[in-house]
Amino acid sequence: MVQESWVPSRRLLKLWSLGLDEVAAACGLLLITDGRGRALLRLDHGLDENGDGERCLSVARRAMEDGHPILLTKPPAEHFLREDGRVGFHETGSVLCLPLSVSGRNIGALCLSRVPQAAPFTPEDLDFLQSLVGPIAASLGPGLRGDDHAAGREEQAEDPCRKIVGRSEAMALIRELIRKVGDNAGAVFISGESGTGKELVARAVHESGSRRAAPFVAINCSAIPDTLLESELFGHARGAFTGAVREKPGLIEEADTGTFFMDEVGDLSPLLQAKLLRVLQDKEVRRVGENRVRHVGVRFISATNRVLEEDVRCGRFREDLFYRLRLIPISIPPLRERAEDLLPLVNHYLETYCREMKRERAFFSTEALDMLLSYGWPGNVRELQNEIQRCLIFMDSVSSLIPAECLSERIKPHRGAEPRSHGYFEERARFEKTFLSRALALYDFNRTRTAEEIGLSRQGLYKLLIKHKIETSPAAVSAAEQA
Repeated sequence: MVQESWVPSRRLLKLWSLGLDEVAAACGLLLITDGRGRALLRLDHGLDENGDGERCLSVARRAMEDGHPILLTKPPAEHFLREDGRVGFHETGSVLCLPLSVSGRNIGALCLSRVPQAAPFTPEDLDFLQSLVGPIAASLGPGLRGDDHAAGREEQAEDPCRKIVGRSEAMALIRELIRKVGDNAGAVFISGESGTGKELVARAVHESGSRRAAPFVAINCSAIPDTLLESELFGHARGAFTGAVREKPGLIEEADTGTFFMDEVGDLSPLLQAKLLRVLQDKEVRRVGENRVRHVGVRFISATNRVLEEDVRCGRFREDLFYRLRLIPISIPPLRERAEDLLPLVNHYLETYCREMKRERAFFSTEALDMLLSYGWPGNVRELQNEIQRCLIFMDSVSSLIPAECLSERIKPHRGAEPRSHGYFEERARFEKTFLSRALALYDFNRTRTAEEIGLSRQGLYKLLIKHKIETSPAAVSAAEQA
């Protein structure tokens, strides 16, 4: 069946039939949209009125949203889609769905399924359909490819927040805040763990305002010794110290009319903190070895991975400087606290690094993706970037799927370190013993009260104490019960 606002070409229909026949799909859906939810073209095959169409449409929309293929060989009890109420597979068999992307924009999806009695789809089926994605996109024609939305893409490309990837509420709030403060000259203070993307946010703040055409100058305060950092920040006069053979403007001067970004600002020495405070107050810098002051119109953005409030309380950081720098605070949560950003980040960096390596777009297998989404990422986005680059280097160049074997050992579940045979009754006994021991201690070893509070009879509690050989202090128990 064909539903369209655009007529499909003969080539597209042939590719659609080829895909269905080659992977032996019982039913399928090819959906092309305008990028705003309106369907431009819909081809379907074998979909009945018993919910197959709605299921395929739900999977297609999820694949378009995530930008990642979906390969299900059974209902998703252990799949990353298990929490998604939009996608139900209770009455269908294996499902295979690929997003269709043009110029980095997801415009549609190809979704195929098999009946439960049939053999499930394989990674080889996914590789074959992946090879059809390019020809399908090329056969759509300018209108369906979205070439008439060039102005919209141009507007998106100018969005200073375009590189801040994520769909979590926290990242949406950060993007909104960046747009609000872009033209404000107030100092911005960015806090977050190492690897969360503090400099990326700082650059977005710079590019979102009228200073975007002016310099963005960055320095890592922890990477330069104090003896050199003063000269780097404020500049020096000729002959100010040994080796100063010519005068040199500091980085703050170089950032005049633009933005000066100080990463790890909490590592500044007390002397440099005092000098920086003077710059913030008077908008003037004095080079080392000079008496002359120079006016600078700089917007300051600072960042740290430390809890600077604690440094202020301990006297390691000046309180007056802290409040000068922290006029507009932006806090970036660690990646482990915004799990909904993981998949968009994975797809973003896969596309970026595949393009840099000049190779076909790759995707993680279902097993590998589950491991990535379950890992805690203590190194945050930087660790994720490194892992994706590593996987692309070690994956098989013949396939577009990255298997779980390519992942680092720290990401794979370490099942071997756990006890091999823990049956139901062993685990139940372990729980009972721990629970009862803690309950007795909580109620001062008063067995009568303990039994009442945890919902057991006194006799039932005694039996469990004997069963698990839980010893209590007779004196303590007797005294407590008499009381």
